[in-house]
Amino acid sequence: MYESTPKELPGRNAPCWCGSGRKYKKCHLSADRAGRRPATRVVPRSSVRLKTPAEIEGIRAAGALTRDILDMLEERVALGTTTEQIDVWVQEALSTAGATAATLGYKGYPKSCCTSINEVVCHGIPEARELVGGDIVNIDVTSILDGFYGDASRMYLVGDVLEQAKKLVDVTRECLDRAIETVRHGAFLGDIGHAIQQHAESNGFSVVRAFVGHGTGVDFHEEPQVPHYGRRGHGQPLQEGSVFTIEPMINAGHWDVKILEDGWTAVTVDSSLSAQWEHTILVTSDGVERLTA
Repeated sequence: MYESTPKELPGRNAPCWCGSGRKYKKCHLSADRAGRRPATRVVPRSSVRLKTPAEIEGIRAAGALTRDILDMLEERVALGTTTEQIDVWVQEALSTAGATAATLGYKGYPKSCCTSINEVVCHGIPEARELVGGDIVNIDVTSILDGFYGDASRMYLVGDVLEQAKKLVDVTRECLDRAIETVRHGAFLGDIGHAIQQHAESNGFSVVRAFVGHGTGVDFHEEPQVPHYGRRGHGQPLQEGSVFTIEPMINAGHWDVKILEDGWTAVTVDSSLSAQWEHTILVTSDGVERLTA
Protein backbone atom coordinates (compact mmCIF):
# COMPACT_ATOMS: atom_id res chain seq x y z
CA MET A 1 0.00 0.00 0.00
CA TYR A 2 1.32 3.46 -0.93
CA GLU A 3 0.42 6.94 0.18
CA SER A 4 -0.81 9.48 -2.34
CA THR A 5 1.51 12.32 -3.36
CA PRO A 6 0.62 15.73 -1.81
CA LYS A 7 -1.01 18.17 -4.24
CA GLU A 8 1.66 20.82 -3.62
CA LEU A 9 5.23 19.63 -3.21
CA PRO A 10 8.01 21.65 -1.57
CA GLY A 11 11.05 22.96 -3.42
CA ARG A 12 14.18 20.81 -3.62
CA ASN A 13 15.91 22.62 -0.75
CA ALA A 14 12.80 23.09 1.40
CA PRO A 15 12.10 20.72 4.30
CA CYS A 16 10.37 17.52 3.20
CA TRP A 17 6.59 17.39 3.55
CA CYS A 18 6.87 14.29 5.78
CA GLY A 19 8.23 16.20 8.79
CA SER A 20 11.60 14.46 8.83
CA GLY A 21 13.45 17.77 9.07
CA ARG A 22 15.56 16.76 6.05
CA LYS A 23 15.63 18.64 2.76
CA TYR A 24 13.04 17.37 0.28
CA LYS A 25 15.73 16.42 -2.28
CA LYS A 26 17.35 14.14 0.30
CA CYS A 27 14.12 12.60 1.51
CA HIS A 28 10.99 11.93 -0.59
CA LEU A 29 11.87 13.67 -3.87
CA SER A 30 12.98 10.54 -5.76
CA ALA A 31 10.00 8.50 -4.60
CA ASP A 32 7.57 11.28 -5.45
CA ARG A 33 8.97 11.65 -8.97
CA ALA A 34 8.64 7.91 -9.49
CA GLY A 35 5.03 8.05 -8.38
CA ARG A 36 5.55 5.82 -5.40
CA ARG A 37 6.09 6.20 -1.70
CA PRO A 38 6.98 3.37 0.70
CA ALA A 39 4.22 2.53 3.14
CA THR A 40 6.78 1.92 5.84
CA ARG A 41 7.72 4.98 7.86
CA VAL A 42 11.36 6.03 7.75
CA VAL A 43 12.42 7.43 11.12
CA PRO A 44 15.50 9.64 10.70
CA ARG A 45 18.35 9.31 13.13
CA SER A 46 18.12 12.08 15.68
CA SER A 47 20.88 14.66 16.07
CA VAL A 48 18.89 16.70 18.58
CA ARG A 49 20.74 17.95 21.63
CA LEU A 50 18.66 17.17 24.70
CA LYS A 51 18.91 19.87 27.35
CA THR A 52 20.04 19.37 30.93
CA PRO A 53 17.98 20.69 33.86
CA ALA A 54 20.45 23.56 34.30
CA GLU A 55 20.23 24.47 30.62
CA ILE A 56 16.44 24.37 30.75
CA GLU A 57 16.45 26.83 33.64
CA GLY A 58 18.64 29.20 31.63
CA ILE A 59 16.45 28.89 28.53
CA ARG A 60 13.34 29.41 30.65
CA ALA A 61 14.78 32.68 31.99
CA ALA A 62 15.67 33.89 28.49
CA GLY A 63 12.20 32.93 27.31
CA ALA A 64 10.57 34.87 30.13
CA LEU A 65 12.55 37.96 29.15
CA THR A 66 11.41 37.65 25.53
CA ARG A 67 7.82 37.28 26.71
CA ASP A 68 8.12 40.37 28.89
CA ILE A 69 9.48 42.42 25.99
CA LEU A 70 6.63 41.35 23.72
CA ASP A 71 4.18 42.19 26.53
CA MET A 72 5.74 45.65 26.89
CA LEU A 73 5.18 46.32 23.20
CA GLU A 74 1.44 45.65 23.47
CA GLU A 75 0.84 49.17 24.78
CA ARG A 76 3.36 50.84 22.46
CA VAL A 77 2.56 49.47 19.02
CA ALA A 78 0.06 52.01 17.71
CA LEU A 79 -0.79 54.39 14.90
CA GLY A 80 2.28 56.45 13.98
CA THR A 81 4.79 54.17 15.71
CA THR A 82 7.78 53.43 13.49
CA THR A 83 9.31 50.00 13.33
CA GLU A 84 12.66 51.68 14.01
CA GLN A 85 11.26 52.89 17.34
CA ILE A 86 10.11 49.35 18.12
CA ASP A 87 13.66 48.15 17.56
CA VAL A 88 14.99 50.83 19.92
CA TRP A 89 12.54 49.74 22.63
CA VAL A 90 13.58 46.12 22.21
CA GLN A 91 17.28 46.99 22.40
CA GLU A 92 16.75 49.12 25.51
CA ALA A 93 14.80 46.36 27.28
CA LEU A 94 17.46 43.79 26.46
CA SER A 95 20.25 46.06 27.65
CA THR A 96 18.46 46.82 30.92
CA ALA A 97 18.15 43.08 31.57
CA GLY A 98 21.81 42.43 30.80
CA ALA A 99 20.88 40.57 27.64
CA THR A 100 21.59 40.91 23.93
CA ALA A 101 19.65 40.35 20.72
CA ALA A 102 20.42 37.15 18.83
CA THR A 103 19.51 38.79 15.53
CA LEU A 104 21.82 41.81 15.82
CA GLY A 105 24.77 41.07 13.55
CA TYR A 106 23.59 37.54 12.81
CA LYS A 107 24.85 36.85 9.26
CA GLY A 108 24.87 40.62 8.81
CA TYR A 109 21.31 41.30 10.00
CA PRO A 110 21.35 44.94 11.21
CA LYS A 111 18.67 45.12 13.94
CA SER A 112 17.65 43.73 17.33
CA CYS A 113 14.29 42.35 16.20
CA CYS A 114 12.30 41.61 13.05
CA THR A 115 9.17 43.61 12.20
CA SER A 116 7.09 42.07 9.43
CA ILE A 117 4.09 44.07 8.21
CA ASN A 118 1.14 42.89 6.10
CA GLU A 119 2.53 40.96 3.09
CA VAL A 120 5.94 40.52 4.77
CA VAL A 121 6.17 36.89 5.85
CA CYS A 122 9.25 37.22 8.08
CA HIS A 123 12.62 38.95 8.60
CA GLY A 124 11.29 42.44 7.97
CA ILE A 125 13.96 45.00 8.91
CA PRO A 126 12.89 47.86 11.23
CA GLU A 127 12.96 51.24 9.49
CA ALA A 128 11.38 54.70 9.49
CA ARG A 129 8.05 53.46 8.12
CA GLU A 130 5.13 54.48 10.37
CA LEU A 131 2.38 52.02 11.23
CA VAL A 132 -1.01 52.98 9.80
CA GLY A 133 -4.56 51.86 10.46
CA GLY A 134 -5.25 48.36 9.18
CA ASP A 135 -1.66 47.12 9.48
CA ILE A 136 -0.93 43.75 10.97
CA VAL A 137 2.64 43.39 12.19
CA ASN A 138 4.67 40.49 13.53
CA ILE A 139 7.45 41.31 15.97
CA ASP A 140 10.06 38.59 16.44
CA VAL A 141 12.48 38.82 19.38
CA THR A 142 15.22 36.41 20.44
CA SER A 143 16.91 37.25 23.73
CA ILE A 144 20.32 35.93 24.72
CA LEU A 145 20.52 35.93 28.51
CA ASP A 146 23.53 34.39 30.25
CA GLY A 147 24.28 32.47 27.07
CA PHE A 148 20.80 31.01 26.61
CA TYR A 149 18.25 31.81 23.90
CA GLY A 150 14.54 32.60 24.14
CA ASP A 151 12.82 32.99 20.76
CA ALA A 152 9.20 34.12 20.24
CA SER A 153 7.03 36.34 18.08
CA ARG A 154 3.49 37.59 18.09
CA MET A 155 1.08 39.63 16.00
CA TYR A 156 -0.08 43.18 16.72
CA LEU A 157 -3.09 44.86 15.11
CA VAL A 158 -2.96 48.59 14.35
CA GLY A 159 -6.16 50.65 14.35
CA ASP A 160 -9.16 49.27 12.48
CA VAL A 161 -8.18 46.00 10.83
CA LEU A 162 -10.29 44.26 8.18
CA GLU A 163 -12.17 41.15 9.31
CA GLN A 164 -10.28 38.90 6.89
CA ALA A 165 -6.98 40.12 8.34
CA LYS A 166 -8.25 39.49 11.88
CA LYS A 167 -9.31 35.99 10.84
CA LEU A 168 -5.85 35.30 9.42
CA VAL A 169 -4.18 36.44 12.64
CA ASP A 170 -6.58 34.41 14.80
CA VAL A 171 -6.30 31.25 12.71
CA THR A 172 -2.50 31.48 12.74
CA ARG A 173 -2.50 31.63 16.53
CA GLU A 174 -4.89 28.68 16.61
CA CYS A 175 -2.47 26.81 14.34
CA LEU A 176 0.31 27.37 16.86
CA ASP A 177 -1.87 26.29 19.78
CA ARG A 178 -3.04 23.14 17.99
CA ALA A 179 0.53 22.27 17.05
CA ILE A 180 1.74 22.65 20.63
CA GLU A 181 -1.07 20.38 21.81
CA THR A 182 0.40 17.54 19.73
CA VAL A 183 3.80 17.76 21.42
CA ARG A 184 4.75 15.00 23.84
CA HIS A 185 7.55 12.48 24.28
CA GLY A 186 7.16 9.86 21.55
CA ALA A 187 5.08 11.99 19.18
CA PHE A 188 6.51 12.92 15.76
CA LEU A 189 7.61 16.11 14.04
CA GLY A 190 5.07 15.37 11.34
CA ASP A 191 2.27 15.58 13.92
CA ILE A 192 3.14 19.26 14.43
CA GLY A 193 3.08 20.13 10.75
CA HIS A 194 -0.10 18.13 10.14
CA ALA A 195 -1.99 20.01 12.87
CA ILE A 196 -0.95 23.37 11.42
CA GLN A 197 -1.60 22.49 7.78
CA GLN A 198 -4.99 20.95 8.43
CA HIS A 199 -6.28 23.93 10.39
CA ALA A 200 -4.84 26.59 8.07
CA GLU A 201 -6.07 24.98 4.87
CA SER A 202 -9.50 24.18 6.30
CA ASN A 203 -9.88 27.93 6.83
CA GLY A 204 -8.86 28.80 3.27
CA PHE A 205 -5.28 29.82 4.06
CA SER A 206 -1.90 28.35 3.07
CA VAL A 207 1.24 27.31 4.95
CA VAL A 208 4.65 28.77 4.06
CA ARG A 209 7.16 26.03 3.13
CA ALA A 210 10.34 28.09 2.85
CA PHE A 211 10.83 28.73 6.59
CA VAL A 212 10.59 26.35 9.52
CA GLY A 213 10.81 26.17 13.28
CA HIS A 214 14.10 24.97 14.74
CA GLY A 215 15.89 23.69 17.77
CA THR A 216 17.20 26.44 20.03
CA GLY A 217 18.26 27.26 23.57
CA VAL A 218 22.03 26.79 23.67
CA ASP A 219 22.56 28.06 20.13
CA PHE A 220 20.30 30.28 18.05
CA HIS A 221 19.54 27.58 15.48
CA GLU A 222 19.90 23.90 16.32
CA GLU A 223 18.41 20.62 15.13
CA PRO A 224 15.69 19.66 14.49
CA GLN A 225 14.08 21.61 11.69
CA VAL A 226 10.34 21.83 12.36
CA PRO A 227 8.24 22.10 9.16
CA HIS A 228 4.79 23.61 9.58
CA TYR A 229 3.20 21.13 7.17
CA GLY A 230 3.48 17.36 7.01
CA ARG A 231 1.98 13.97 7.77
CA ARG A 232 0.92 12.64 11.14
CA GLY A 233 3.24 9.90 12.38
CA HIS A 234 6.17 10.87 10.13
CA GLY A 235 9.53 12.44 10.91
CA GLN A 236 11.73 12.29 13.98
CA PRO A 237 10.20 11.14 17.27
CA LEU A 238 10.09 13.89 19.88
CA GLN A 239 12.19 13.32 22.99
CA GLU A 240 11.94 14.61 26.53
CA GLY A 241 14.45 17.45 26.96
CA SER A 242 14.20 18.69 23.37
CA VAL A 243 13.74 22.46 23.00
CA PHE A 244 12.58 23.98 19.73
CA THR A 245 10.43 26.69 18.21
CA ILE A 246 7.11 26.29 16.47
CA GLU A 247 6.46 29.37 14.36
CA PRO A 248 3.83 28.87 11.65
CA MET A 249 3.74 31.46 8.88
CA ILE A 250 0.28 31.43 7.29
CA ASN A 251 -0.65 33.29 4.11
CA ALA A 252 -4.04 34.53 2.97
CA GLY A 253 -3.09 33.63 -0.61
CA HIS A 254 -0.43 31.38 -2.12
CA TRP A 255 2.12 29.77 0.19
CA ASP A 256 5.22 30.74 -1.83
CA VAL A 257 7.49 33.66 -0.94
CA LYS A 258 10.19 35.81 -2.53
CA ILE A 259 13.15 37.59 -0.94
CA LEU A 260 13.62 41.32 -1.51
CA GLU A 261 16.89 42.96 -2.59
CA ASP A 262 17.97 43.54 1.03
CA GLY A 263 18.57 39.79 1.24
CA TRP A 264 16.36 39.37 4.30
CA THR A 265 12.78 40.53 3.84
CA ALA A 266 10.53 37.66 2.69
CA VAL A 267 7.18 38.65 1.16
CA THR A 268 4.26 36.71 -0.31
CA VAL A 269 4.55 36.18 -4.06
CA ASP A 270 1.01 37.47 -4.64
CA SER A 271 1.13 40.39 -2.14
CA SER A 272 -1.43 38.67 0.08
CA LEU A 273 -1.32 39.13 3.85
CA SER A 274 0.77 36.87 6.06
CA ALA A 275 0.74 36.23 9.81
CA GLN A 276 3.00 34.41 12.27
CA TRP A 277 3.01 33.39 15.94
CA GLU A 278 5.91 31.67 17.66
CA HIS A 279 6.83 30.03 20.95
CA THR A 280 9.90 28.19 22.19
CA ILE A 281 8.72 24.92 23.73
CA LEU A 282 10.18 22.12 25.84
CA VAL A 283 9.20 18.46 25.47
CA THR A 284 8.57 17.14 28.99
CA SER A 285 7.95 13.67 30.41
CA ASP A 286 4.19 14.25 30.38
CA GLY A 287 3.68 16.76 27.59
CA VAL A 288 5.02 20.20 26.78
CA GLU A 289 6.01 23.51 28.39
CA ARG A 290 5.83 26.87 26.63
CA LEU A 291 9.08 28.54 27.64
CA THR A 292 8.13 31.92 26.16
CA ALA A 293 4.56 32.12 27.50
